Amino acid sequence: MATPTTIPVTAREAEVCCSPLLAEPLDPDDARELATAFKALADPVRLQLLSLIAAAPDGTACSCDLEEPVGKSQPTVSHHLSILADAGLITKEKIGRWVNCTIVPERLAQLRDVLDTWGDNPRTKGPRRSPRDRVPGRRRRRLGT
Repeated sequence: MATPTTIPVTAREAEVCCSPLLAEPLDPDDARELATAFKALADPVRLQLLSLIAAAPDGTACSCDLEEPVGKSQPTVSHHLSILADAGLITKEKIGRWVNCTIVPERLAQLRDVLDTWGDNPRTKGPRRSPRDRVPGRRRRRLGT
């Protein structure tokens, strides 16, 4: 049986090798709150709605103007807007029969900062890829087939 070999490691090497991913881990409440926001963004219709509101003048759009572009009925659009509002990504103000929706830029900045913090860490940083880039060896599945 061979004797184990000890390799000397300097303090600097240990620091670089074993640095934590984050300055501190997320506490459970912060994790739940962030998960709610990211879940709200994880739906194509809600992403479309958010982009339509953000592109509107002053970052405010009437819910009546959001139905046709996403091709959904008023109740469906209302449901998705409620999820975005519950996540703090938009505010809703009822005006008569319709609702004016406004982007909350501070909330979007907060989510961006979280991702930037994780992305700035050398251990989590990877090559930036377009969402359309395919992972080698992985085949796209067609829906409905």
